Amino acid sequence: MASGFFAILDDVAALLDDVAAMSKIATKKTAGILGDDLAVNAEKASGFVSKRELPVLWAISKGSLLNKIIILPIAFLLSAFLPWAVTLVLVLGGIYLAFEGAEKIYEFFVPHEHEYITADTQPMTKEEILELEKTKVKSAIVTDFILSIEIVIIALGAVINEPLVTQIAVVSVVALIATVGVYGIVALIVRMDEFGTRLINLNEEENSISDIIGRFFVNALPKVIKALSVIGTLALLLVSGGIFVHNIDLIHHILPNVPSIIVEFLAGLVVGFIALLLFEATKKLFKK
Repeated sequence: MASGFFAILDDVAALLDDVAAMSKIATKKTAGILGDDLAVNAEKASGFVSKRELPVLWAISKGSLLNKIIILPIAFLLSAFLPWAVTLVLVLGGIYLAFEGAEKIYEFFVPHEHEYITADTQPMTKEEILELEKTKVKSAIVTDFILSIEIVIIALGAVINEPLVTQIAVVSVVALIATVGVYGIVALIVRMDEFGTRLINLNEEENSISDIIGRFFVNALPKVIKALSVIGTLALLLVSGGIFVHNIDLIHHILPNVPSIIVEFLAGLVVGFIALLLFEATKKLFKK
C-alpha cells in the first residue's frame, strides 16, 4: 500500500515537472500576445479619474477571467475531439494578428483621415461619466476576449501533442498568468503618474530628490505606453509569422538559409498586408 502511495506521489511530481516545463515554453510562445495585451489594456485603463482607475481595472480583470472561463472548455473540447481544428483556429488567429500588426504599421506611415470629436463645453453629470466608464469597460473586455482566444489557442498549440491532462494544466496556467500578470503590470503602469505626483508633493522643497523621481514617473507614463505599443506591434508580426512558418509547409521551406526570426517577421508582414488589402477592398465594396 505504501509503495503504491509513493508511486502516485512520484507520478504527480513528474506531472508537475512536465506542466512547469511546458508552461514555460507555452508562455514564451504567447509572449508577443501578452505584450500586445499589456499595451492595449494599459491604454484602455488610463484616462480615467485617478480614484476610478483601479476600480475600472478590477472590472476589466473580472471580465477577463470570465472570458477565460468561457474559452478554455471550448478549446479543450476541440483538442480532444477535433485536434485539426486547433491548428485551423491557430492559423486564422495568426492571420488576425498579422492583420492587426500590418494595420498599425500602415496607420503610422500612411497619412489617413482621423475622426474628430468636438469637445462638449458642458461638464458631464455623474450618470454620464459612469455610463461612459461602463462603455469603455465593455470595449476593453471585448478586446480582451479576442486576445484571450489567441493566447489560449497558441498555448494549446504548443502542447497539442501532450496528454489531455497536461494540456489542461498548462493552458490553464498560461491563462491565469495572462490575467493576473498582465493586469497586475497594467495596474502599476496606470498608477505611475499618481505615484509620481505623490512624490512631487511629498515636501515643499524645489528640485528635491523626490521631485526629480516624481517628475520622471509622471513623464514616463505616456512614453511607456507608446513603447509598449511599438513592441507589441513587432511582437504581433513575429508571433503570427511563427504560426505560419511552423504550421504551413509551403512557408516553412521558404528562405532556408535566412535566420528564422527574419523569415517569421517577413511572413507575418506579408500575410498581414495581404489581409489588410482584402479587408480594405471588402469595406469599399460594401460601401458601394
